[in-house]
Amino acid sequence: MMAIVIFVMGSFVAWAGWRGRLKGDDEAAKISKAKHRQVAPLMLFFLAAGYTGGVLSLVMQHQPLLESPHFWTGSVVLTLLAINATISLTGFWGNKARLRTVHAYLGTIALGLLFLHAAFGLQLGLKI
Repeated sequence: MMAIVIFVMGSFVAWAGWRGRLKGDDEAAKISKAKHRQVAPLMLFFLAAGYTGGVLSLVMQHQPLLESPHFWTGSVVLTLLAINATISLTGFWGNKARLRTVHAYLGTIALGLLFLHAAFGLQLGLKI
């Protein structure tokens, strides 16, 4: 289920965000930005819920939590997305172009880490 969140929602959020950024100020950009603002918070919510469930799963299976690369990539991703959410919720501190750029690249890095995170999760699941 988390793979759907990562690959479908994550890719859509990134695509909509970058499309809105690269299209400029035309109507398509406005629609993409609106879609990005709609889906990104849901994706963050589902990732945080999945993170909680994943940590509980490892604990209940008596697995070493801090030794899991899946745990660490998930933790880093949620931290990056929380920073990104804070940047956007502040209105990019007065709509500053640099913060919009930081937001875009931070989100892209987070999505790349999510793909790595999915690979670690698959590896972890196959060990069980």
